[in-house]
Amino acid sequence: MGETGTAGVIFGLDPAWVATGLLVIIYVFIIAERLNRSIIALLGAGLMIVTGVLNQQQAIKGIDFNTIALLTGMMVLVSIARQSGMFEYLAIRSAKLGRAKPWLMMLILSATTAVLSACLDNVTTVLLIAPVTLAVTRQLGVPPYPFLFAEIMASNIGGTATLIGDPPNIIIGSATGLGFNAFILNVAPVIVLILAVQLVTTHLFWGRKMHAEPQARAAVMALDERAAITDRPLLIYSLIVIGGVLTSFVLAKTLDLEPGTIALFGAAVLMLLHNIEHHREIEKQHEKVTATFGEVDWITIFFFVGLFVVVHGLEVTGVLAYLSKELVRATGGDFALTTYVVLWSSAILSAIVDNIPYVATMIPLIKSMGADFGGPDKLMPLWWALSLGGCLGGNGSLIGASANLTVAGIAERNGIRFGFWAYTKYAFGLMLIHVAMANVYIWLRFLS
Repeated sequence: MGETGTAGVIFGLDPAWVATGLLVIIYVFIIAERLNRSIIALLGAGLMIVTGVLNQQQAIKGIDFNTIALLTGMMVLVSIARQSGMFEYLAIRSAKLGRAKPWLMMLILSATTAVLSACLDNVTTVLLIAPVTLAVTRQLGVPPYPFLFAEIMASNIGGTATLIGDPPNIIIGSATGLGFNAFILNVAPVIVLILAVQLVTTHLFWGRKMHAEPQARAAVMALDERAAITDRPLLIYSLIVIGGVLTSFVLAKTLDLEPGTIALFGAAVLMLLHNIEHHREIEKQHEKVTATFGEVDWITIFFFVGLFVVVHGLEVTGVLAYLSKELVRATGGDFALTTYVVLWSSAILSAIVDNIPYVATMIPLIKSMGADFGGPDKLMPLWWALSLGGCLGGNGSLIGASANLTVAGIAERNGIRFGFWAYTKYAFGLMLIHVAMANVYIWLRFLS
C-alpha cells in the first residue's frame, strides 16, 4: 500500500499485514498488563524495523519529537517547582474552597482542568494539575484514582473547545486556515454541555460515594497554606518561568516556536536559576540536576517513542489511509452520512491509535471531497466532525491521547495503579455518550 523499509519485509510478507499484526500484538500485551508498557512499545518499534516494515530513518521520522520535548520539559519544570511547596499550597487552597468535601473537590479540579486545557494544551494542564490532586487526596485520605480519571476526561474535553487545546485541532486549523474564533464559535458550545454531563457522571460513579473523615476535613480546614511554601525564592523563580512558558505557548505562532522548544528552554532556565547559588559547587549541581532528571517519567517518555514508531508503520504501509478511504466510500456520497461517519470513525479509531496521524490522514481526503459537495466552503461540518471525533475519541482508551498516558505515568510513579482495562472499561462508554451528544449537535447546528 505504501513505501516500506529499504531492505524489504521479512519473508516477503505484506507490510500492511505485518504492521497491523504487530499493532494487535502490542495492544494484547498492553491490555494484559503483564509487562511494562514502555517495554512493549519499544519492542514493537524494534520489530517494525527488524521485520522491514520501516527502515531506521523512517522510524526516527515517525517520532514526534515536539511531543517528547514538551513532555520532558514540563516534567522538569514541575519537578523543580514542586520543591518550593507551591503544589501543597494550591492543594490546601483548593480543599478549603471546596470546604474539604471530596465530591466538591473533584468537581472543582475537573472544571479547572477543562478550562486550563482550553487555554493551554491538555498535556501541560495535567502535568500541573495531577500533583495538586495527589496532594489533595493525601490530605483528605481519599482514593486519588477517581480524581485523576475525571481530570483526564476533562482535559481532553476542554482541549477540544479551542484551536490550541489539542493537537488534532492545531493540525486541522493549520491545514484549513480555521482560526481560534472559528473553533470557539463552532465547537465550544457543545463542549460546555459535554463537560457538564461528564461532571455529573463522574459524581454519580464516585463523587457521591466519597467521604472524608470529619477529623481529616477539620485538619485540612485548619491548615495554613502559607506554611506550605518552603522555598520562597524558588517559588518566585518557578512562577516567573512557568508564567513565561505558558504565555509563550499562547504566542507560539507569533514567536514561530514549537511548544517542545518552549518547554525545554523554560526547563533549562529554571534549572539554571535552581542551581545558580551553587555556581562554584559542581558536585552539588550534579546532585540537584540528577535528582531533577530522576523525577522525569521516563516510562511514559519511552512508551511514546515506541508508540510513535509503531503508528508510523501503519502510516507508511497505507493502513490508515486505506481505512479512511473505505470509511468515506461506504457513505455513497451522502453528505450527512459522510459527516456522521467521519465523526464516529474518528472517535473510535482515535481511541485505538493516536489521534494525530489519523487526523493528518483524513485531512487530504476531506479536502478532496470539495468538488463532490459544492466546494471547500461546504465542507465545514466535516471539519467540525473530524475535530470533535478525533479529540473526544482520545478519551476512549488509556493510549488514545497524550494526556491520558501522562497522568497514568504520574500515578504509577506515586504507587497508584492505573491499568489499561481499569481505565478503558469506564472511559470508552463515556466517550460514546459524548460523541453521541456531538452527533446531535452537528445535526442540529449544521445539517438540519
